[in-house]
Amino acid sequence: MTQLNHPTMIDKGTPKMKRSDFRFIHRLRVRWAEIDMQKIVFNGHYLTYLDTAVTAYWSRIALPYESSFHLLGGELYVKKATLEYHASALMDDDLSIGMKCSKMGKSSMVFEAGIFRGDKLLISGELIYVFADPKTQTSKPIPDVLRHILLIYEAGESVVDVKTGSWSELKSLASPLRYDVFVTEQEIDPELEWDTLDETALHAVVVNKLGQPVATGRLLQPQPHVAQIGRMAVSKSLRGGSLGRLVVSTLMEKAKQRGDRQLVLHAQCSAEGFYRRLGFTAHGEIFQDAGIDHIEMQISLV
Repeated sequence: MTQLNHPTMIDKGTPKMKRSDFRFIHRLRVRWAEIDMQKIVFNGHYLTYLDTAVTAYWSRIALPYESSFHLLGGELYVKKATLEYHASALMDDDLSIGMKCSKMGKSSMVFEAGIFRGDKLLISGELIYVFADPKTQTSKPIPDVLRHILLIYEAGESVVDVKTGSWSELKSLASPLRYDVFVTEQEIDPELEWDTLDETALHAVVVNKLGQPVATGRLLQPQPHVAQIGRMAVSKSLRGGSLGRLVVSTLMEKAKQRGDRQLVLHAQCSAEGFYRRLGFTAHGEIFQDAGIDHIEMQISLV
């Protein structure tokens, strides 16, 4: 097997894994339904925690699982799962689950995991997956592109690229993603989604290493020295990471380069917190656009 980084073993005489050993951390809170009669987390739930973290791991490396693995021509099947218990998680604990791909063979990959409360290691685990044909469930070689994505992510490199350009250049990437988010998911009338402003806007599209569009937005200039971001869309399974922030920062930099002094946007109210964390402030009253509550938000570029 190709070893990506030296795994820390939980053996007598060797140091335990640390939270800092993991680039990827998934957080969750222990719920009432997950504790047992001893008022600690039932042992079997830790496997659910690890499985939840693995799902989030694929999102972090910008791979929408269903569509991405369809392109890759296979699925991942668990071959072996092991846990070692060091201490118990309790009701209302905020847990951090570290997950990393530590080894890859011809058709299998090993994920090392640690469940932490703060910096205290509670559970260590190992998951072994086999890449296989979903119809026959027989193993097949891990595709080179998937191997590459895992290698560069664990090495600290970016797993996405950002493309900017005109609508004619990026329509084939941005249009399907916007349709999925606005028309299919949010049930917006297609006639309201597409407008003539696309032709004059600067568009940004984030693509993963499979070439799939995973986030997009556009930049307008409604008046001199004022920029406006719109049509922000992120693939549903990948939200909560850094993709939306990457689109905003890319378009913000483009606005600065052309001399704009202020940036405005009409945020869906459900996304107001996201934009506030990026430095935007809300102005005016809530209004409806395409049947969805919005609020205008602004940020200075000077």
